[in-house]
Amino acid sequence: MSLSPASVAHRPTIVLRWARLIPYTQFHRLQSKSPSTTTAWRNSGLTPPLVWALIIRPALLPARADLTACLSAKGCHRCIHIPPVLLPPVIFTGLLVALWVWKCVMLVVFQNKIIYMPGLPPNARKERIEDHAGLCGGIQWREDRTLTADGKDIAMAVATVPLPGSPATAREETRAAGAVVAHVYVLYFQGNASSIPPRLPDLSWVLRAVSEGSKPMLLPPARLTFVCLSYRGYWTSRGRPSESGIQFDAEAGVRWIAEQHQSAYGCHAESPVPILLLWGQSIGSGVATNLAATGRISADLPISGLVLETPFLSVRAMLAVLYPQKWLPYKHLWPFLRNHLDSMTNLGLIAERSREMGGATPKIFILEAGRDELVPKEHGELLHKRCLDLGVSVEKNTIPVAYHSEAIARGDGKKLAAQAILQLTKRALDNHDG
Repeated sequence: MSLSPASVAHRPTIVLRWARLIPYTQFHRLQSKSPSTTTAWRNSGLTPPLVWALIIRPALLPARADLTACLSAKGCHRCIHIPPVLLPPVIFTGLLVALWVWKCVMLVVFQNKIIYMPGLPPNARKERIEDHAGLCGGIQWREDRTLTADGKDIAMAVATVPLPGSPATAREETRAAGAVVAHVYVLYFQGNASSIPPRLPDLSWVLRAVSEGSKPMLLPPARLTFVCLSYRGYWTSRGRPSESGIQFDAEAGVRWIAEQHQSAYGCHAESPVPILLLWGQSIGSGVATNLAATGRISADLPISGLVLETPFLSVRAMLAVLYPQKWLPYKHLWPFLRNHLDSMTNLGLIAERSREMGGATPKIFILEAGRDELVPKEHGELLHKRCLDLGVSVEKNTIPVAYHSEAIARGDGKKLAAQAILQLTKRALDNHDG
């Protein structure tokens, strides 16, 4: 058995190589110091047992050097003997360690594919608004599209309903008949492993509830538009999802709303007041807080409030939730994260940004599921406490017997979401008048 020149020549450092040594000469050197042992094996006519040795070559070997020369040269090698009985567990342990390291590397390298799941359920990209129109109770949804700053084509589902408001408000008397005082825009960010169209029937219920509840809330006549943004890679949007890319998508959604408002009403003083609200579900809550904390948003369209449905603290916190076992290293890989969605940190940035701009801090509604099987209850409680510590107006409600993705699928959840939008609208109008 010889070593090829390519494997031994001109390679520094230490080389580890398993060698299967077949006696007689090698066996005598490696296995026994007594000449009688080798003589006995020769006279018996039997083949001595095979010996496995780990050859450690600390120095350069000459080209075309063979294993026998390496073994016979004094000071050229060291041999670590492993008895045959220990060889299987050693190899098995090595394979386990290699698999463990490989999985850690895969988690870091392919974290975008692991975190974002635009292809689930399997028909998510083939969903159509028309397939769910019959369950929307007369709310007319349409698909619209916009381009992001990095050139990605993003899909949106859009619907508008009137808010009749109270017929006896003082603000209505100052306007022409049929005019509206405000136009409320709700920019909706979806959850993971889903598509926009199946969510539209539940959102349609919320739209109708807000429209019907505008009179009891003594709101002036207004209009309400829902803009449901589909992240890149989801539904019919183009591109591959990542936190930085989805931030571009969210900013593109705000720009589209600003352009639509200007196109519909112009820039004159009598234009309806634009009110922007953000609604994020699950992973969308992180997108909403990212946008409110660090997004490039026009000063003419400030964020007036956020609705966070089943939010979590951050991706780092969810690693500890999903992999609580001490022997799993995944929760310790957070320094290598490229996706954070850190709502806990974002809340502090939102409060700081509001102080710097001299405006009112957006009010936050937290809707948590009573039987959430994915996000622990403590996450909602910590976010609520964080808002209180920062002096941010916050309200937290729990939808009983609802699982993670069922918060507004339940009747109580729909009512709470509609009430949150109405309260945020009234607060924004009061701040504008003040």
